[in-house]
Amino acid sequence: MTRRPLRLVAALLLAALLAGCGGADTGPRAWHDGRIFLATGNTTGVYYQLGGGYADLISRHLPGYEARAEPTGASVENITRLAGGDMEIAFSLADTAADAVSGRGAFDGQPQPVRALARVYSNYTHVIVRAGGKIDSFADLRGKRISTGSPRSGTDIIAGRLLTAGGIDPDKDIQRLNLSLPETVQRMRAGTLDGMFFSGGLPTPGIKDLLSSAPGAFRLLPLTELAEPLAARFGSVYTTAVLPKDVYGTPAPTPTITVANVILVAADMPDQLAYDLTRVLFTWQGELIKVHPEAANFTRESAAASQPIPLHPGAVRYYRNG
Repeated sequence: MTRRPLRLVAALLLAALLAGCGGADTGPRAWHDGRIFLATGNTTGVYYQLGGGYADLISRHLPGYEARAEPTGASVENITRLAGGDMEIAFSLADTAADAVSGRGAFDGQPQPVRALARVYSNYTHVIVRAGGKIDSFADLRGKRISTGSPRSGTDIIAGRLLTAGGIDPDKDIQRLNLSLPETVQRMRAGTLDGMFFSGGLPTPGIKDLLSSAPGAFRLLPLTELAEPLAARFGSVYTTAVLPKDVYGTPAPTPTITVANVILVAADMPDQLAYDLTRVLFTWQGELIKVHPEAANFTRESAAASQPIPLHPGAVRYYRNG
């Protein structure tokens, strides 16, 4: 069941309560009854932390609205629920969002009516293997038990594309398991997985917990050798970067693949609300940085560069006029 019926019931109860106690009217700005749900990701990921922080800012600084972050399976699920009216804001990887607006990949033949408020920080692809599992290179993943992330998540999409770019059929050449980050971490510790993929900001709490709890038991695989075949097959949305060794206390930096994140809204969101949501994001960015350091890794200039995902007109007005 979606939240729309629940939202209607909640709105009717709220209206009755306000009528009975003389409460303030939220006014014509209260789109979707003044309730804003944010689709985030796994509870031990950066999306969920930043989503909670952003929801708090909206609730405190946007009169007439109350926001709440919801844990989800991340990008594909988030976009589907956003387009269906079940969520008002969604975090997504830029490659998944680009697929959504063009109607390809998981959205084949069905372009989704979504727009960007901002291009934010970049996700780093983590491929983690057991140190004693005889996996010395990406090619050694063949035949192993590998978690590629929650079903219909951005991690799952990137994992499939990386495996394909590396000459490994993700559905035939590995024992593929679609597990959430908490379940993946649990099974890595238990020894019932040989490796895992996760695309997230730095640091991702679940990854940090895994690596710090058993120093030397796991290691990150370098991935930059896959950059060219990945770009040749799937486009230039993917870039390369080095994951610093001090993020997780690894022996050395790890070259890897990165992809930007975007904050999305429905195309039919009122322009004024989209403007206000973008304004809140930047006016109180300092408070969001306290929630997670990745909130420092975007500016008004970089946030406006959301191509190929179109910006919402309300966000365009903010970036032009402030």
